[in-house]
Amino acid sequence: MAFGAGDPPAGFALTAPMAMRHSRLDAVSVIGQVALYAALAAFLAVFANWPAYRQLGPDQAVIKLSIVHEPRLVQPCRQRTPEELAQLPPNMRAPMSCQRERAPLVAEVDLDGRLVLRQVAEPSGLARDGRATLYHRLVTKAGRHEVAVRMRDQAGTADFNYRGAASVQLRPAQNLVIDFDAARGAITFR
Repeated sequence: MAFGAGDPPAGFALTAPMAMRHSRLDAVSVIGQVALYAALAAFLAVFANWPAYRQLGPDQAVIKLSIVHEPRLVQPCRQRTPEELAQLPPNMRAPMSCQRERAPLVAEVDLDGRLVLRQVAEPSGLARDGRATLYHRLVTKAGRHEVAVRMRDQAGTADFNYRGAASVQLRPAQNLVIDFDAARGAITFR
């Protein structure tokens, strides 16, 4: 004769006190599990909102410089001479010779007349022929600020070929993004 999982083995019978003890243990374990889960849920609920985390102080704002731009070539393209073309195989006789390497991108940011950032970004790619990427986050006090940005994307000169300036009123927790619009050739403030 086979017994089920809850049946007592042969020759063993549950007495009334043993059955009550068994049901009390089940009730105690259920109550214990409920209490443990309630404590865990309370712990998670408390620490989900406390302590309060703020990325910025109550009187701070953020200025983000975010520029992705393809700088100018280090050397301009040049016309090949007829003698140079004659020395090349027929399938490589392009009339113009262009180096692929691009100049580094340099940007400076002045905040209220003081230089707060100078960053140089090298062009991407193995031949340094891709885009250069600049990103920097400046945390400042909220309020009125004079922001001036200078950018250079050409080699062989110390002059900045792009400039932009703006007077901005920053509210607490506001983000001001400084970008470059290549189609217009202008630095933008949003």
